[in-house]
Amino acid sequence: MNSPTTRLKVCSVEMFEQPFRLRLPFRFGVITVTEGVQVIARVRIRCEDGREGVGFAAEALGAKWFDKNPALSDAQNQHQLRRAIELCVQAYQAAPWMSAFDLHAEHYAPLLAAGAGQGLVALVASYGPALLDRAVLDALCRIQGMSFWDAMRTNLPGMRAHAIVPDLAGFAFGPFLHSLSPAHSIHARHTVGLADPIVAGDQGDGSRVNDGLPETLQEVVACYGNRHFKLKVSGQLDADLARLGRIASVLDAIEGPIDISLDGNEQYEDVASITELWTRMASTPALHKLCSATRFIEQPIKRQAALTHSIAALACHRPVIIDESDGDLEAFPRARALGYRGVSSKACKGFYKSLINLARCQRWSAEGAGHFFMSGEDLTTQAGVSVQQDLALASLLGITHVERNAHHFIDGFGGRPLHEAQAFLQAHPDLYHLQDGRVRLRIRDGLLAIGSLQCAGFGTAVTPDLSGTAAMPAADWPANFTA
Repeated sequence: MNSPTTRLKVCSVEMFEQPFRLRLPFRFGVITVTEGVQVIARVRIRCEDGREGVGFAAEALGAKWFDKNPALSDAQNQHQLRRAIELCVQAYQAAPWMSAFDLHAEHYAPLLAAGAGQGLVALVASYGPALLDRAVLDALCRIQGMSFWDAMRTNLPGMRAHAIVPDLAGFAFGPFLHSLSPAHSIHARHTVGLADPIVAGDQGDGSRVNDGLPETLQEVVACYGNRHFKLKVSGQLDADLARLGRIASVLDAIEGPIDISLDGNEQYEDVASITELWTRMASTPALHKLCSATRFIEQPIKRQAALTHSIAALACHRPVIIDESDGDLEAFPRARALGYRGVSSKACKGFYKSLINLARCQRWSAEGAGHFFMSGEDLTTQAGVSVQQDLALASLLGITHVERNAHHFIDGFGGRPLHEAQAFLQAHPDLYHLQDGRVRLRIRDGLLAIGSLQCAGFGTAVTPDLSGTAAMPAADWPANFTA
């Protein structure tokens, strides 16, 4: 049964930022992260019947992921994302009455064009609507007293066939959304970063954090009981093989089946180089179990070349998915034509995009052209609003395991107020627990319990305390950039 389409207006948007520090350095792709910034949106909407409500969304300002141009500093990367938010805020506040989905769809192409006019790649330009769309729907869910899952299954935002996805012309979004069946638990796929210690011997004297949380991969397995793992590779073939061998020595000791994905983060130059890594892995006896457990390979090739040549030489060994190449709504169909079989879901890329890509997976798979799928990946989604919205989305999509890394690299709620963390613990006691006086994500036997996300709002009904949080500074992009 469909909810009646609700038209709304965006009354106000306020943006805030919270700095955080990592407890361990997180190395992936071209960057080692030791600190960062989370942005939090507070959006007020009004429905046509006069009811008003406030919604929230939160996301990291991830440097060197959206745009990996080496000429840009981390600060300039963050300013790019701030500018993408500003462009979206201006557009959404000026928009007339329309449904939540039409607010997204009608501004999709104009915001990409506006971003391109300021030097923002599509993945950056999409960040603004990805954030604000969640806050708008959160507000609408709170007004209606509906959970995100119920809102989507009854098509509260009014998703429909639209010109932005011509390949889905005539697609019936109502029955598709109603067929989705979110689960109340999901496996956490542990990320092994390029700088992560594998065993205790990898940590020099005095290098341990000693904060009560696991630090080495071996300790992670013992503490959380993970069976799903995401292994970062660097693009340096010999170094990757040696490191994978050391990782395998830990994972091989796990009793029972395990699942693995390899994430290249665009570090390999072309299909031939990443295929050589795989063939050498497959011929290395010490990597036999690891190779057998590998389900897919994620974005191994630089995005400048990833969608220009066939991926068949690698895809004949394992399915390959796009992640950073997923900049616009046309990316997945282009990738499919080159032999890719999947695409990542990340809340930072937009939840409407995830649902559109799931519809494509179902349609293409039904056509008998192979099995197409979505994976759940992470942008260091922190405890609270950010991780809960991403978990709610992944579960709605039917994804059974999702990458989670913020609980490992950030201690609990980071720099958020203690009483806010306690409010999340009280509202979501299945997802969090109190450990050593800190509220932390609860992972048991590799699983996250998420039944409490079935509440009024987009994954949470908790109101973040923004009274002491700094307002987001105006972006000085691109004026401060010189190539």
